[in-house]
Amino acid sequence: MARQQFDLIVFDWDGTLMDSTAHITRSIQAACRDLSLPVPADEAASYVIGLGLRDALQIAAPTLDPVDYPKLAERYRFHYLIKGEQTELFDGVRGMLQNLRDEGYLLAVATGKSRVGLNRALDQSRLTSLFDGTRCADETFSKPHPAMLHELTRELGQDVSRTVMIGDTTHDLQMAKNAGAAAVGVTYGAHPAKSLQALEPLFVADNVTSLGDWLREHA
Repeated sequence: MARQQFDLIVFDWDGTLMDSTAHITRSIQAACRDLSLPVPADEAASYVIGLGLRDALQIAAPTLDPVDYPKLAERYRFHYLIKGEQTELFDGVRGMLQNLRDEGYLLAVATGKSRVGLNRALDQSRLTSLFDGTRCADETFSKPHPAMLHELTRELGQDVSRTVMIGDTTHDLQMAKNAGAAAVGVTYGAHPAKSLQALEPLFVADNVTSLGDWLREHA
């Protein structure tokens, strides 16, 4: 079947496929509170979602001495994992991914999560077999550096110009632009629609249903 535009569809994870934005935000705030740091407001804490952990914590806690980043990272992981509540896929994600897979698209994930964190999430959600490739922030450069997309396209033998990145943050869309890939935003995650639209993605979806509809009609 001839594709209209794309062969490879790359998804962000948190806030795009998994409904984890609020939990990540609360975990960042709790970690800052543990170290008696200024606690970022919801908007500031959610802004860093999608970045690698060190980059995210540097922005969320700008007054922290760099030598203490590991302490803050440990407290974040404590709140996210040990005290963590279960997070679930957004409604419709599993069916959308299966439909794309059935249509013959290559699927991948590019995420700010660690490799351990992504593997755990893929296993718990039973989605591992649906993805042809994955890339995490602790394996390469953090978003919005284009490395994740360049590495995935090379690994899968694909043309970056026939690749689309789908994400809920400006970090995702800027990474796509930096890599020379197309981009689609979703507004149900971390960053507001206005910020996403400023980067001129092909489409901005309000929910998983509209995202799936757009991909079926245009990808």
